[in-house]
Amino acid sequence: MLGRFFKILFKLAGWLILMLLVFFFVIYAIAPIYDFPDYKPFSGDKLYNPYRGMDSSAWKKGNFQVQSRAWLGITNGRHNTNEAIQAIYRQLGYDIIVTSDYMKINQFGEESPEYIATYEHGYSARKTHQVCIGSDGINWIDYPFYQNLHHKQHVINMLRDDNEIIALAHPDLRDGYVLDDLKYLTNYDLMEAMSQIRFSIQHWDMALSHGHAAFILGNDDAHDVFNPEEVGRVCTFINTRSLDADQVKRNLKSGNAFGARVAMQPGENFVEKANVHNNLPVMKSIDLTGDTLTVTLSEPAALIAFIGQGGTLRRTFSDTSRASYIMRPNDTYIRTEITFDNSTMYYLNPVFRYSGLVPGLQPPATVNWVKTWIQRGVALVIFIMLLLIVIRIRHPRKRKGRMGRRTYYYQS
Repeated sequence: MLGRFFKILFKLAGWLILMLLVFFFVIYAIAPIYDFPDYKPFSGDKLYNPYRGMDSSAWKKGNFQVQSRAWLGITNGRHNTNEAIQAIYRQLGYDIIVTSDYMKINQFGEESPEYIATYEHGYSARKTHQVCIGSDGINWIDYPFYQNLHHKQHVINMLRDDNEIIALAHPDLRDGYVLDDLKYLTNYDLMEAMSQIRFSIQHWDMALSHGHAAFILGNDDAHDVFNPEEVGRVCTFINTRSLDADQVKRNLKSGNAFGARVAMQPGENFVEKANVHNNLPVMKSIDLTGDTLTVTLSEPAALIAFIGQGGTLRRTFSDTSRASYIMRPNDTYIRTEITFDNSTMYYLNPVFRYSGLVPGLQPPATVNWVKTWIQRGVALVIFIMLLLIVIRIRHPRKRKGRMGRRTYYYQS
């Protein structure tokens, strides 16, 4: 009896696996193939400063990547409760605390005007994920086994309709996004170039160097909020007078924000960590006057570095709270990195060139329908052939011919 039960169970499991394989075969088969324009560096006679109108007293500290217990504890974050996440980040002085569960919108606190519906999309083996901020619902489509440039663009495009902000999550983790991808991918808003599990500054510079106006997002991406080494490491400062969700999202998307890596000492506890957070330097101003970019801090920095096209270091200043850089005609963008004596670092969004009315506007990747339908036709032929093979194996034809007739004659 028990053997019969396991036989039925294995059979059901086999059918489930077969159905999943067929499903994903179809998903890969119908995936569109894109034509990507030859994206070029920022250009034009105008300069876009994302910090225009900045208020130095309106910085709000936020984190948009932390996982709670979801899916019966199968995913990372199984020990984190919503209450613990809120309490620990409040202790560290965070104003904006957003939980991004895997493929699930955490609804804790949704009655508050500060609530921002967010989730982490993706279940690919290479961790090609996206942080979806201001989400209307879960998009379940993904390419779990392998993703080329076309698959990644398709996922971004599908997410676009249901999310106000799309951020590429931890690009350098497991090569989820290789550097060449960032030359071409479009239709996203932010790049999580900083997290406590992986820094992807090279990927950010690659996107910026090809004219993609991707602004920075810094997150802990913590899976265990009770571990001081995972919490309060990386954050995003957003310049907003209000914590209303719409205003927070608006300033984050427009680039009026910066990423911070907060210094941490070995063995540091939460009280010591909170003390560091409470004494972080303040960005006083980020001004663009003509072609001169000037940053001013509340206290001297050990190093202020201006970085341009291709991630090239343009100029540095040491032991100062104020530094200026005059943008040259060949500077397509300039971003600023600030390092303090205790190793805390600020990564500012870029000032970049543009022409026309919309800064950073890029032509989208378009579907090449001829190549797409050829791929679908080939996939259909392969599917039919595999189906015929399966049918042949499961229902072999009876042998016919002279021997069969002779056997029938003697039997009759």
